Amino acid sequence: MLSLWAASVVVGQTPQPFPRPGEPRTPPVATPGATPSTQTAPVQEARQPPAQAAPAREAAPTAVTLVVPLYPTAQFLASYDAGRGQRYYVFGATASFTDIVGYYRTQLDERGSLVFREPPTHMFEVGRFREETMAFPPGVTVKDWTWGGSQGYPNPTLGGQPARFPTIIMIVPPVAAERR
Repeated sequence: MLSLWAASVVVGQTPQPFPRPGEPRTPPVATPGATPSTQTAPVQEARQPPAQAAPAREAAPTAVTLVVPLYPTAQFLASYDAGRGQRYYVFGATASFTDIVGYYRTQLDERGSLVFREPPTHMFEVGRFREETMAFPPGVTVKDWTWGGSQGYPNPTLGGQPARFPTIIMIVPPVAAERR
């Protein structure tokens, strides 16, 4: 019975992470059932880091840097590190999903694939995927953000127009070695 009780006490303890160099120290967390101490630790003045300027908005990539055409009225929203030296670029568009899919069918001279019916998502491959060196296949993905009654993808720019985008375009350009 004593060994069962000892095992339940050990299993019930929450493991604490090891401190790492450079991490700020955090005060120990009180465990349930522990008696509160009558002494209080002196409060240290919180040091605020110097005010930093807001990060500069990333410049919009061009069709030349992306190696694929951009829908004429598409607005650059953001880019993200995809890993393995790749980035993907997100654009918002006020045109309908079918108009943008039609545009890329014409511009890329490729039919593409409807990969999801709900919500409608269409992909166009623009390069060869090499699993050993790439995180994502190079291509253009078009997604309908008004499906199911949604108002669209929110514009991440505060006060930006339009407030929501009905269609989102994600572009993963081919890596430099794959460009023709």
